Amino acid sequence: MAEAISPTPTGAALPNSKRIVMMVLLTLGVFIAFVDRTIISSAIADKGFIDYFTLSDIDRGWVGAAFFWTYAVVQLPMGWIVDRYGVKWPYIICFTAWCAATALTGLVTTFAAIIIMRLIVGIAEAVVMPGSYRWIRNNIPETHRGTAVGIFAMGNKMGTAVGAPLAAWLIAASDWRMMFIVLGVAGIVWLIPWFLVVDNDMPKKQDMAEAKRVASSVSFKSIITSPLVLGEMVVNFCYGYFTFYCMTWMPSYLSETRGLSLKDSAVFTFFSFAGIALVAVLAGWAADRIIARGHNATFVRKAFIIAGFLGGCTIMLGVRAESLQVALFWNIFSLSFLGLVTANNLALARLTLIPAPAVGLVTGVQQVATSLSGGFSASLSGWLKHETGSYDAPMMVVLVFMLVGATATWLLLKPQYAPKIKDEGTA
Repeated sequence: MAEAISPTPTGAALPNSKRIVMMVLLTLGVFIAFVDRTIISSAIADKGFIDYFTLSDIDRGWVGAAFFWTYAVVQLPMGWIVDRYGVKWPYIICFTAWCAATALTGLVTTFAAIIIMRLIVGIAEAVVMPGSYRWIRNNIPETHRGTAVGIFAMGNKMGTAVGAPLAAWLIAASDWRMMFIVLGVAGIVWLIPWFLVVDNDMPKKQDMAEAKRVASSVSFKSIITSPLVLGEMVVNFCYGYFTFYCMTWMPSYLSETRGLSLKDSAVFTFFSFAGIALVAVLAGWAADRIIARGHNATFVRKAFIIAGFLGGCTIMLGVRAESLQVALFWNIFSLSFLGLVTANNLALARLTLIPAPAVGLVTGVQQVATSLSGGFSASLSGWLKHETGSYDAPMMVVLVFMLVGATATWLLLKPQYAPKIKDEGTA
C-alpha cells in the first residue's frame, strides 16, 4: 500500500526546526509565484493597459490564459526532473527565470510580446508544485500533512489575495509597466535564504543510477492509467476552474457589473482569497486531528473535499443577488468555503495515496489538469462574456464544475485505484 512507504532517510533525519524553516521557504516561494501569475488580472482590468494594446474581451482572455498553457505542458517534464535531480537547483533556475520574465513584461510594446512573457512565466513556475510536494511527502508524517499542505496552500491563496490589490495599487501609483518591473525584481530576494538554507538534494554522480532506478519504480503507464490519478485530474480541474476564474475575471466582474473601482474590486478579491487560505489551513488541521484519533484518512479527507465543492456552489447566490452587499458576501463565502477542499485534496491525492518515488511525476500529471483549468477558465469565460454580454454564463459553468468535482471525489479517490510500485522493496 502507498501509505506504508516511509520518508526518505534524509527526511527522517531532519530536525523539526529545519522542517519549519523549509515550510516557511516553500510557502513564501509559492506566495511569490502566485503574486506573479495573479497580477495579470489587474492589468487586463486596467484601461491604460487595454487601450495601449487595443485589447478586445477575447484578447484579454488570451492574455489571462497564456501562462496556463505552457504551465500545463511543462508539468510532466518538471515532475520527472525533481524526482531524479532533487528540488534545490531546479527551483533556483526556474525561480530566477520567472521573476526575470515578469519584470521584462513591463518593457514590452506588442501584444505578441506580452503573450511570450506570460508563456515563459508559465514554463518556469511549473517547478513549484512538483518540487514542493515531493519535499513534503518525503519529510512530513501523515498526521501533520494536512496542516503542512494547508500552510503551503495558504501561500498560493495569499499570493493571489495580495497580488490583485498590490498590482492595482502599483498601477494607480504609477502604471502597469512599473507594476510588472517592481514585482518581478522584488521576488528575486527570496533566492538568498533558499540558496543558503536548503540542502543540496541533487544525487551525487555515483548515486545517480540508483536515484533514477528508484524514481522509475512506479511506471508512467501505471500513473496515467490509475483511476485515482485520472479522478484527481478531474477534481483538480474543477477546483482550479473556480479559483482561476476568480483570479483572472473576478476583479473585472466586480468593476464592470457591480460598479466597484479597480482598487475596490481588488480589495474584495483579497478577502475572497484570504478566506480560502484561512479555511484551507483550519480544514487541514481539523482533518489531521480527526485522523490522529484513529479515523480513516481517506474517508475523512474525502468528506472535507465534497463539503467544500458543495459550498462553492453558493457562488450562484451572489449572481442572483440584487444587493451589492449580498452579492459580495456570497462571492467571498463561496470561494472561502472551497478551502475545505484545498489542503485535504492535496494531502490525499498527492501524498497519502501516492508512492513516495513518484510524487513529483504524479503531481506533475495532476497539475496538467489544474493548469488547463486556468487556461480554459480565463479564455472560455472571456468568450462567453463576449457572446452573451454578461457574466452569468461564465459563473454557471463554475457551478457545473463544482458538482462534477464532488462526484469525482466520491467515486474515484480510493486507495485501491492508486498507482502501484513495481518492486515494494524499492521504497
